[in-house]
Amino acid sequence: MKWDIQTVGFHAKDELLETTKESVEKLEKYYSPIIGAEIYLKLQYDDQKENKKVEIKLNIPGEDVFGEDQSDTFEHSLHSAVDKVKRQLVKRKELKRAHR
Repeated sequence: MKWDIQTVGFHAKDELLETTKESVEKLEKYYSPIIGAEIYLKLQYDDQKENKKVEIKLNIPGEDVFGEDQSDTFEHSLHSAVDKVKRQLVKRKELKRAHR
């Protein structure tokens, strides 16, 4: 799988990058032909406490899958975005099985 993890507005610690990569790698068990992953970790400077945003785009044959979330921590945003992408992958796999 090809990886592209970018941080926007801050420099991420290696621990956050590793956690992000491990979480997204686990998505391969729900849908195997994942070609690549584009992940954006964004820190938005404003008055809101929920200023940490995670966007995940998985490149798969056919149509890409996208999920995003914004909260007060990157870990929570990552978990929610991964859950959104996971639901899309499971649905896609079920539709693929139904057409066989």
